Amino acid sequence: MLVVGLTGGIATGKSTASALLASHGIPIIDADLLARQAVEPGTRAHRNIVKVFGQEVLVSSLESLSPPSANTDIRDWRIRPIDRKKLGSIIFNDEGKRKALNGIVHPAVTRAILWGVVKAWMKGEKIVVVDVPLLIEGGLWKWMGKVVVLAELHSNASWPATLTHADASSRLNSQLPITSKVPHADIVIDNSGTPADLKGEVMSCIGKLERAVGWGWLLSWLVPPVGLLSALWCLACRALRRRMVDARGRRSKHS
Repeated sequence: MLVVGLTGGIATGKSTASALLASHGIPIIDADLLARQAVEPGTRAHRNIVKVFGQEVLVSSLESLSPPSANTDIRDWRIRPIDRKKLGSIIFNDEGKRKALNGIVHPAVTRAILWGVVKAWMKGEKIVVVDVPLLIEGGLWKWMGKVVVLAELHSNASWPATLTHADASSRLNSQLPITSKVPHADIVIDNSGTPADLKGEVMSCIGKLERAVGWGWLLSWLVPPVGLLSALWCLACRALRRRMVDARGRRSKHS
C-alpha cells in the first residue's frame, strides 16, 4: 500500500484537492479532523490543554455545547469543549505556547494517523492519502511513501470565513513558505489556474500514484513480510532523498 502525504498552505486549495482525491475512491486521513477529535472532552489531551492554558480556552456557554443540555453544569470544565478560536489566537502568536500545544496534540494525532493507515491496509486499499497541513514542519513527511505539495495560491483565494485577515496571516507565518516545501515533494500540484485546471492537475497526480503503486501492492497485502520489506525500502529511499535535499540546501547557502 502506498501512503501519500498531502500538504500545502492556507488558501492553497488543499481541501479541494483532497476532496477530488476522495471522489475517486482514495481514502483520506484528515489530520485536522483527527486533531479536533483528539482534544474532545474526556481525552487526555483535553485535560492537559486545560492544565497548561487554563479554563479560559474552554467554551463559556451552554449554547456552545453539542448537544446542549439543561442538566449540564457548565461549571464542570471536564465536559466543556476547547474553544478553538480562543486557543488559536493564543498559540499562533506565541511560538512557545504553540510548541507546548503541539507537544500535547501531535502524539495523539500521530497515533490516530497510524491506526488509520493500518485500517486502510486491512481493507486492502492500494493508496491512502494523509492530509496534514504541517506535514513538512512536523517531520511526518519522512514516513510517507510519496509527498504531494500544493504549490501555488489561487489568484482568487480567500481566507476561511471564521478567520480575520490578521489571524490568517499569523497562521500562515507559522508554516514554512511553499517554496521551502516543494523540494520535499515527489509530486507538485500546480493550483495557480482555474478550478478546472486544478481538477486536471489532481487527475494527473492520481495517474502518477497509480503507476507508482503498480501491482506490487497486491503481493504486499497478501504477503505481509513482503509489505514490511517494501515499506523499509521506501523509508530508506526517503532518508537518502532527505540527505540530498539537505546537502543542496547547504550548498545553496554557501553559494
